[in-house]
Amino acid sequence: MLVVDYGAQYAQLIARRVREAGVYSEIVPNTLPLADLLARNPAAVILSGGPSSVYADGAPRIDPGLFDAGVPVLGICYGFHAMALALGGKVAQTGLREFGDTALDARPESSTLLAGTPERQPVWMSHGDAVHVAPFGFTVVAESGGSPVAAFEDDARRLYGIQWHPEVRHTQYGQQVLENFLFRGARLAGDWTTGSVIEEQVAIIRERIGDARAICGLSGGVDSAVSAALVQRAIGDALTCVFVDHGLLRAGEVEQVERDFVAATGVRLKVVDARDRFLDALAGITDPETKRKTVGREFIRVFEQAAREVVAEARQAERDSGGDAGREGTGGTEGGGEVRFLVQGTLYPDVVESGEGEGAANIKSHHNVGGLPDDLDFELVEPLRALFKDEVRAVGEQLGLPPEIVHRQPFPGPGLAIRVVGEVTRERLTVLRAADAIVREELTAAGLDRDIWQCPVVLLADIRSVGVQGDGRTYGHPVVLRPVNSEDAMTADWARLPFDLLARISNRITNEVPEVNRVVLDVTSKPPGTIEWE
Repeated sequence: MLVVDYGAQYAQLIARRVREAGVYSEIVPNTLPLADLLARNPAAVILSGGPSSVYADGAPRIDPGLFDAGVPVLGICYGFHAMALALGGKVAQTGLREFGDTALDARPESSTLLAGTPERQPVWMSHGDAVHVAPFGFTVVAESGGSPVAAFEDDARRLYGIQWHPEVRHTQYGQQVLENFLFRGARLAGDWTTGSVIEEQVAIIRERIGDARAICGLSGGVDSAVSAALVQRAIGDALTCVFVDHGLLRAGEVEQVERDFVAATGVRLKVVDARDRFLDALAGITDPETKRKTVGREFIRVFEQAAREVVAEARQAERDSGGDAGREGTGGTEGGGEVRFLVQGTLYPDVVESGEGEGAANIKSHHNVGGLPDDLDFELVEPLRALFKDEVRAVGEQLGLPPEIVHRQPFPGPGLAIRVVGEVTRERLTVLRAADAIVREELTAAGLDRDIWQCPVVLLADIRSVGVQGDGRTYGHPVVLRPVNSEDAMTADWARLPFDLLARISNRITNEVPEVNRVVLDVTSKPPGTIEWE
């Protein structure tokens, strides 16, 4: 099934909800010609929302031929407006907007889309224009205060449209509406699983890399671990994982990678100690974007050096064994093959926030995406680029990775560099590591590791506050606890940790980390805040 992206930030979320229903989906840009779209033989099409008004100059349009192609179509928000206009309906600019939770009056007894849902239900709206007259042949099956035609359908042609966003969790019956379209309207079979991702990606990787070699930047997190496991399944020992100790890791992470991941996969692992290099490069930098780009640039430079060493080691091993050039072929060179490919654990939220999604704004560059230097010597392999975190975890479980890796809380590629607000120094990193280790220990002891999505600990390095310990005055740093719950990192809410747990964490940090005299809690959702502070 294809999702046509009209610039919605959550177009990928639509595809994700479709996959949850057991139907494989992909996203295509709205600029894709209709002939090319139909050449992909889609079983159904969903037209996403978007920021434009259908009456705005340059607003994307829909080729009306799509609706005569016999393909089931569902229009959502902007896709609904553009669909109605293309089919002869009326879309009005009334000036009355609906944003957020909205009460919907539905007619489920006569509807394919709304079957099994209540007559009055909460939905999530985000629109200014509204459909006022449905196209000929369509039945109106829902309305709201600002949308006289909030949903329409033509079962004979299997064409459907809705004003609200079923893909967001705020819409209580959104998943049921999507599944009604998929199974009742489009009559699809829900037999796709994450196992299909493994089979597909292994085949793609094997064909693309051929007889060349690849190197993977392993962080120890689930994203890079699953990427590495997929690529290893495809090309075996032609993959070497490089774990860069850049001095921005949390306590115990180097040992965890060497112990857990290597034991689970048997992958070739090369550990590079680059702590001095990264910290020297970050000296004096306080701007978050510059930090990210600096870390990304240094990562690539370290990988390039590691790749040269991998080739040299492979050649030496073959000479020692009396063998021939090992993996000659596409890009291969005598004595071990050229390392042409860099494997990265890029996920779709990284792509969206880096501004590479269709119509998406650049919120912050991810070190895998916006932070890469222009003179990159590698071709990128990103087998998880279209997936969300929960899908990646499901793939990891099917690949047999240990729970300690699969369910590890997300940790940013730039590491603690973006959790020190201010200049990154060895002394500040030591303080942050100590506080972070206490938080992780207490969350584990409370049995909450899998109950929250992530709990960044942030050091406000350029801020000090007055405190008192014993009989003396202190002037120390505050740290911020940022516990959040999320399904996909696109949106998040702050996690309501038990007060007694927060008290233990605060007491331990202020007692055991002398540079910190204040612990504060971040209770901001996303949006408006991002999960990380920088």
